[in-house]
Amino acid sequence: MFSSLTTKIALKKAGLPSNTLDFTSSSSSSSTRLTKRRTDGGVGPDLDDENAAAGWPGWMSFKSLPLTVHPWLSPPPPPVQVARVPQIGDSAPRDRDRKLQVGGGRRVLVVFLRCVGCAFAQKTFLSLRTLANRHSGSVTCIAVSHSSLQATRKWIDLLGGAWNVDVVVDEDRAVYAAWGLGVAGVWHLFNPTTQVQGWREKGWLGEKVAEAVQRRGGVQSSRTPNSTAAPGADADDDASNVLGNKWQEAGAFAVDGRGTVVWGGKAQRADDVMDLDEGIRLLCA
Repeated sequence: MFSSLTTKIALKKAGLPSNTLDFTSSSSSSSTRLTKRRTDGGVGPDLDDENAAAGWPGWMSFKSLPLTVHPWLSPPPPPVQVARVPQIGDSAPRDRDRKLQVGGGRRVLVVFLRCVGCAFAQKTFLSLRTLANRHSGSVTCIAVSHSSLQATRKWIDLLGGAWNVDVVVDEDRAVYAAWGLGVAGVWHLFNPTTQVQGWREKGWLGEKVAEAVQRRGGVQSSRTPNSTAAPGADADDDASNVLGNKWQEAGAFAVDGRGTVVWGGKAQRADDVMDLDEGIRLLCA
């Protein structure tokens, strides 16, 4: 999957060298081996003993990989089951820990972001911020990030601040799951449209965020105490979700004051920034 020309172009635009995920030519005398086993059915590399023996170098571990590579690896499953995406007319879902508060008389536009550093997430956030300023007296705009608090803050700082957008950090992705947003398939990222759009975009900030996080020593796994690892996996062996994950689905929803979904859904592709103006229009109608 990671050897095609289009994939190398996408990695380059994400701030990664084109051979970042090509480990087959590396060698070392270290006896350290990868023992992480994939049990969640995700789409990232299956890093078990068999794959390590078949080409993954013995010295390689998650901690030794560049932080900008971690978002490309398959994430651990969320601590709750991924629900059905709410439809128009449904009551807004309630997440386990009530991190995301909607309804209660407030009209809310909520956006679930892709990983920080992503140019498509940047376009979405900037659009949301503009709408939040324009409609600050009538609509509450919320951005949900599954990247770490430190990385999210740095990314927003690089973008000039949140202004009137409320930011919710959901590192274990339980809120995403409650709203029906799980792990995407390969086509979601590597379809031709997304590849072309990724080549055109200029707003990739992943490397800058990673450098800032590493300077502050925030490279360790961001798994929260309530999150769960795959059976048999050690949290110290997992790829960190500090910068979030490329495979996590994004989405946006408009919820009226009664807590009813009036617009929105799941992003169809990684480059789908969705029409947030339409959500605002329906909320303000």
